[in-house]
Amino acid sequence: MTAISSKLSTGKNDLSLLFKKLWAPFSLTPMLSWLCGALIAVLLEQTVGLYVAWTLGLPKIPVLFGVLIMLETPILFPSAVLYVLIIYILPVALIAWLTTSLANNLAGRLLDLQSWLAVLVHLALFYAVLHLWAEINDYRVLVVRLTLISIILTLSLNVVNGYMGEFSCSHPGFMALGAYGASVFTLALFTDDRTFGAPLLPAQLGVLMFPLSLIFGGVLAALGALIIAIPSFRTRGDYLAIISLAFMFIVKSLIENLDFVGGPRGLGGQPDWANLPTVFAWTAICIWITNNFVRSTLGKALNAVRDDETAADAMTVNTRQTKMVAFLFAAFWAGVAGGLFAHVLRYVNPGSFGLQKLAEILAMLYFGGLNSVVGSIVGAVSFNLVSEALRPLEIMKWIIIPVIFILVMIFRPTGLIAFTEFNVVNWIRPKNRIAE
Repeated sequence: MTAISSKLSTGKNDLSLLFKKLWAPFSLTPMLSWLCGALIAVLLEQTVGLYVAWTLGLPKIPVLFGVLIMLETPILFPSAVLYVLIIYILPVALIAWLTTSLANNLAGRLLDLQSWLAVLVHLALFYAVLHLWAEINDYRVLVVRLTLISIILTLSLNVVNGYMGEFSCSHPGFMALGAYGASVFTLALFTDDRTFGAPLLPAQLGVLMFPLSLIFGGVLAALGALIIAIPSFRTRGDYLAIISLAFMFIVKSLIENLDFVGGPRGLGGQPDWANLPTVFAWTAICIWITNNFVRSTLGKALNAVRDDETAADAMTVNTRQTKMVAFLFAAFWAGVAGGLFAHVLRYVNPGSFGLQKLAEILAMLYFGGLNSVVGSIVGAVSFNLVSEALRPLEIMKWIIIPVIFILVMIFRPTGLIAFTEFNVVNWIRPKNRIAE
């Protein structure tokens, strides 16, 4: 056993040294360089990706970095790996290395002008990469939009389960209220729907008023959260988990028995207004607002309540008000995510907001890590990509994913990235300035 442990330790050290040697040329490469490299890579895929795929014996451009092709047709594994290497890894690394000096200077000038300007430039570049990568086919667009919605859901639940320290199971219920509220708003006001009849307002105003429909769905979800918050926050312990779980089933049953929203058949025909730019914009706004919220005085009060509610109360923190504000805040964003979800799929069904949805949201949250905006983002993106990558395995997918989560909980009990602040400026800062 000692010999085996020694060999494993030696192999780990060798891999660590190899990684350090490979990373050494990029130690001063800023985020701006990586984004430029990624932009060149997706442009390369747009122009010659199909020809490269055919040359390597692939039937089409790999939609998810070749993983789906590897699982569906294992014999094409080398071709898929070569495609990713030629189209993505080598161009990104080469451009990032070549533009390091120029990008550091540009990033420094942008930060010296205004930090918000630097953030906007990086955000615009990131969206350009995401948009160009996604528009290769409709499947990528759908995966990206659903992943962005998952980020909003995970962030909002993190406010309650992470920063507040309670355990809530009501997010699918809030999501359902937001989805149906936003759907009824758009269908009744701006579309000629067989359920609601002729539109009450000109259809041309619909796109402009779409943010109001999402806000309406969020407010409806927040009102639902108020029903839970009033009784549950008068007590302590696990009562919130019990009441919130009951609330989820009540909302699901209520929708199933409301004929004017389709009942168990669901509600369809939502206009296609939740395109990629819209979903991306709402996700960016949610990340910015949530990050400011948890770093504010109220966010610090939430941490105090989580650590010791009695001590926080003794230090003049209004614990009940603090918890209610945070709970309503989280419910609002879950409602917005539900509204986006309904308009992405253009159909909602009560069955979409049950225990499976709750399990998915909780898995994304605890996989990424509590008390971390970065962790919520990583958890949502990782879960969605792994789930889509393993889709060809069908039923085996739901065996492999739990095993992955069990391993993460064993070796990383707090999640991949827990208790980490999201400081955008540190990410976009020029690396040569940090070195100085």
